[in-house]
Amino acid sequence: MIKNLEDVQKLSKDNMDATMKSFGALSKASQAIATEVADYSKKSFEDSTKVMEKMFGAKSLDKAIEIQTDYAKTAYEGFVAQATKIGELYADLAKETYKPFEAYAAKVAPAK
Repeated sequence: MIKNLEDVQKLSKDNMDATMKSFGALSKASQAIATEVADYSKKSFEDSTKVMEKMFGAKSLDKAIEIQTDYAKTAYEGFVAQATKIGELYADLAKETYKPFEAYAAKVAPAK
């Protein structure tokens, strides 16, 4: 019985260690995602401000349309690139938060 109690205590400790490692990875990845979103938001705001300044300085309707078209194209490309990057960060988040439990799950799973 003592051996079983020791096994349970060891499994509990291993579970707690895996959980703490997982929370650490979650925290780190969440900070990276938040930083990435904040940087993108700042850059997007700055870019749109520059475009508005150019639009106000446009001498003709054709030039204003050209400025707007160029901005729409670059904004779309920037958004797609950023969305891809954020998606990759979320995928890494899932992998990193699960990783500590892989070894733990292998220990706990019954042998076949």
